[in-house]
Amino acid sequence: MVLSMASLTGFLPYAILGPFVGVLVDRYDRKKIMISADLVVAAAGAALAIVAIYMDLPVWMVMVVLFIRSVGTAFHTPALSAVASLLVSEDQLTKCAGYSQSMQSFSYILSPAAAAFLYSVWELNAIIAIDVIGAVIACFTVAIIPIPKLVAEQSTSPNFMKEMKEGFLALRENKGLFALLLIGTLYMFVHMPINVLFLLMSTDHFSGTATHISMIEIAYASGMLLGGVLLGLIGGFKKRTLLITASILFMGASLTISGLLPPTGYVIFVICSVVMGFSVPFYSGVQTALFQEKIQPEYLGCVFSLTGSIMTLTMPIGLILSGYFADQIGVNIWFFVSGLLIIAIGIAGSFVSDLRKLDAS
Repeated sequence: MVLSMASLTGFLPYAILGPFVGVLVDRYDRKKIMISADLVVAAAGAALAIVAIYMDLPVWMVMVVLFIRSVGTAFHTPALSAVASLLVSEDQLTKCAGYSQSMQSFSYILSPAAAAFLYSVWELNAIIAIDVIGAVIACFTVAIIPIPKLVAEQSTSPNFMKEMKEGFLALRENKGLFALLLIGTLYMFVHMPINVLFLLMSTDHFSGTATHISMIEIAYASGMLLGGVLLGLIGGFKKRTLLITASILFMGASLTISGLLPPTGYVIFVICSVVMGFSVPFYSGVQTALFQEKIQPEYLGCVFSLTGSIMTLTMPIGLILSGYFADQIGVNIWFFVSGLLIIAIGIAGSFVSDLRKLDAS
């Protein structure tokens, strides 16, 4: 129950506040927004670290900090995505997305190992302090990087509904991007719960231990790292919607095979996990680059916040449904069914003509 509440507290503010935050990201200096968001997150972490020195952390305080971090993420994430198009030339956006994915994947591999080691030798408050130091370093880094200002900060009060509608219309006018959003929403609806069920697949179906769970996480993150590096190298590839379709199909095929494996097929499951991770940058990285390229910079904050909110809101519904069906039919069967659904989504997307037109200049 506590973990469920923590998950809800961690993503719900981003899902709800996203469209409103996008308006502010498009109106004001995105550098200041990123720095302010990181400083707020650092202050919340510092308060938690100080309290942890004197007492055991109460659950409600952890929830409050998770809420504050989620609000900070709601500002930081769309601002960072919107800034990329101001710093990177259009023909290099896909490469940039690939290398960004690689850096994230590297952190997914390194961070759990570092956390496990530090937790064995340090107090919890000292570990939390590392997060504060990281946020301060991030603020300093952003502060010294010259980021072009899109427009002068507006002194008038924002009309949230009007400006959110303008951002939505900017997305809606590009039929290819709108189709990509709809396909992506369906894809995330089926795919995101699988990330949670990986643990159950490892322990229940393959009778694994914590070590087996860690191996799957490392395999997935390693695949993402390789995929991100390759995307960075082939970022100039013209048929980017083909990369997205292939990514979805590879994910679906890997899930389908995983669902068919017997309890002795753990090694093949590890290989499938590498393939799943490998496919991720060719969907998320290419999608981000297409939005950055096709949407006017003054609307990017709104568009990224809106799409992020839509994707995030699909998570709880997908989790509830997938959890129910996994309990009823078995987690391995749900992997198989999810794989077939994702393959169907990929095939359906390949027939959408507006999506294919995104490759035109």
